[in-house]
Amino acid sequence: MALVISLLAQKGGVGKSTLARLVAREYAANNWTVKIADMDLGQGTAYAWHQRRLQAGTMPVLSVEQFGSVKSALKASEAVDLLVFDGAPAADRQTRQIAEHSDLVVIPSGVALDDLEPTVRLANVLQQHCNHLSLCLSRVGTSTPELNEARGYLGATPHHVLDCHLLEKTGYRRASDAGRTATETAYQSLNLRADFLAQTIIDRLSETTLTNSEVANG
Repeated sequence: MALVISLLAQKGGVGKSTLARLVAREYAANNWTVKIADMDLGQGTAYAWHQRRLQAGTMPVLSVEQFGSVKSALKASEAVDLLVFDGAPAADRQTRQIAEHSDLVVIPSGVALDDLEPTVRLANVLQQHCNHLSLCLSRVGTSTPELNEARGYLGATPHHVLDCHLLEKTGYRRASDAGRTATETAYQSLNLRADFLAQTIIDRLSETTLTNSEVANG
């Protein structure tokens, strides 16, 4: 059975798809078979990004498929090691279904209250449907006070907060435009930052699956 990690958000523009692609790429680079389930049929940005990646011949090769239902995505995951849900921006029934079937849910947020408030609202809803959930600051600018305020806001909630973040950088956007991920930019410093974030998420998933195994074994 595939492990399932889901990137979910109440609103668009907070780095959800960027993180989904990043995680998928890092697992694929370590010889896992990975599928990204693009659940936003209206936009299909993950699928379009994948076409750019294929045209550029970028390795490792990833599998990205659009799905209209969680059930069909889970059925397709039987042939892979890891399924990465790139959810549509909403707190709807499908979002809750994705959370229920996830080993880890990651909810990214920008540092403005317009992003933080809906992120926490979504986390409050989804915590009732999943065992393991983490918040992640994304698209962070250069202001340390703003970053600290955002961390303080999330830290005052009962939810787990990842101790690293993704910067708002042109290099990441340019990489995405070319079908690459945040560890495949033209700048080594950006790649290293993104690699650290990816490893943090991977470690968090390992912790949650270990916990689930311990619970299952009594």
